[in-house]
Amino acid sequence: MMDKEFKVNVNRADVNAEPNDGAETPVDDPNVEVNKLATDLEDLRQTLLRRQADFDNYRKRIEKERAEDQKRATGRVIEQLIPILDGFEQALAAHKEAEYENYRKGFELIYKQLLDNLAKLGAERVDPLGKLFDPHLHQALDRVESKKVPDGTILEVFQPGYVFNARVLRPAMVRVAVHPHGASNVVAN
Repeated sequence: MMDKEFKVNVNRADVNAEPNDGAETPVDDPNVEVNKLATDLEDLRQTLLRRQADFDNYRKRIEKERAEDQKRATGRVIEQLIPILDGFEQALAAHKEAEYENYRKGFELIYKQLLDNLAKLGAERVDPLGKLFDPHLHQALDRVESKKVPDGTILEVFQPGYVFNARVLRPAMVRVAVHPHGASNVVAN
């Protein structure tokens, strides 16, 4: 181990003290001091490991929060762009005359680029024509009695819906078929 030189001071007060029965005091025993230092070192190592783990958990939590903040911000931007998409759709539907053909082609290209970029960001268009009504994705604006299709089938889409990261940004506005005999269990208003 270590070679240390120990000095023992004996003064008159120590001479009159009671005998120690041969046992060394903790200050005089080098092994006790070494053990104490080893224990302190191990405590410091454990504290360091805990701090490193806490910091790692903090870093992961911050990264997760940043990713969630980015998704929320992207969702808000997509929500703001949905009315612009609607405007493009209305403009494209309004002018079918030959004199507007060049403008129409330009609008179609811009509209397609906008849709493609929103899809790259993770936005999905909900166009449920012919599918069963789902109150989580669709908003029924009208119900029409029909025996030609199953109860709760979507007959017409007034406005498409949009979903981003499993969150509905806007439900699809739809017309739903109902059977003439009584209310439907599928359609909920």
